[in-house]
Amino acid sequence: MNELLAKWRRETPGTADRIHLNNAGAGLMPQPVIDAVKSHLDLEAQIGGYEASDARAAEIARVYDDVARLVGAQSHNVAIVANATAGFIQSVSSFDLKPGDVIVTTRADYTSYQITFLSLAQRLGIVVQHAEDLPEGGVDPDSVRELAKDPRCRLVHVSWIPTHSGLIQDAHAVGDVCEELDVPYLLDACQAAGQLPIDVARLKCDYLAATGRKFLRGPRGIGFMYASDKALERGDFPLFVDMRGATWIEPDRYEIAPTAMRYEDWEFAYALVLGLGAAARYALDVGIEVASERAFSLATKLRSEIAEMPGGRVLDGGREKCAIVTAMFASCDAREIVRELKSRKVNTTSSLKWFGLLDFPSKGVEAALRISPHYYNTEDELDAALGIIREVISRDP
Repeated sequence: MNELLAKWRRETPGTADRIHLNNAGAGLMPQPVIDAVKSHLDLEAQIGGYEASDARAAEIARVYDDVARLVGAQSHNVAIVANATAGFIQSVSSFDLKPGDVIVTTRADYTSYQITFLSLAQRLGIVVQHAEDLPEGGVDPDSVRELAKDPRCRLVHVSWIPTHSGLIQDAHAVGDVCEELDVPYLLDACQAAGQLPIDVARLKCDYLAATGRKFLRGPRGIGFMYASDKALERGDFPLFVDMRGATWIEPDRYEIAPTAMRYEDWEFAYALVLGLGAAARYALDVGIEVASERAFSLATKLRSEIAEMPGGRVLDGGREKCAIVTAMFASCDAREIVRELKSRKVNTTSSLKWFGLLDFPSKGVEAALRISPHYYNTEDELDAALGIIREVISRDP
């Protein structure tokens, strides 16, 4: 492992002069990803944007294969989108929702999606139902079942790993429920891609949306979505379909693309697309299980040591916990800790109360410290960050 760790760090320029513990925000890009992005930008500058994408057509097509391997799918099931939220919106817009239709979601779903559901309720009159949590945290699949039995239920949505918590929700059990009830299932894998093995067949999801920049370590501004054969065959397509997703074949008629490309837009930052492919290949070469085991181990160390600090409180619940650690401290606001860490070149962030209004208020949280290590981090880096936290919380008020 030491040789591998040294290799990963050599291939990650950003580790040279700072401690990056904000992989749930954006992971540090490895050199192959950086090279893929830069080389395509250089080519565009030399020969033109359209001409560069034509010249790299084979490499661009390979991105779909590499992303498909990452989630256990086929290339025709993959669409490239700007980010996970874009994939989420495209997926939701496939359903012709009307007043009284029900969407079942969880109490830990991502902030933007909760806002979107409220907007749909306000504009279209849909009913948003939040499934109950298990006592230890995480959505209760039996509660999902009871809510999704409603004949008006059109969609179940789950954030596999919430952005404001180290919780891993039981996405597989929810998939079993949706298959049993024949209810479409949309899975937010934004924080899962790159830190959890993903097999869409086991998950039994109709749709899955993810971004490239987080634990997958791709560039910002690019992501992907998966659309199942079942979704494609029943004719799902987005409300605002683009000329990439359909062909205008007669003045009053268009034809939807046969693949998940129907969810794409014409215009791409192809440098980022190629960077996404490089990130997928790099993650597969490292091994998702290898990355996951090491990242989870580092997170366990953080939770253990934070719990021993005076006034330290780890907020992560659930049967399983991932490489996102959230905590608060009785003597110090999390935002102050983040600022102090940043001043010493340690990257973390804070999660605010409104990021999880169905979760944080019951825990008395105004702001939580979020630390998210990955497999290329070292124990020494964690010790340095923990030392700064101890120093900050021990200061006299």
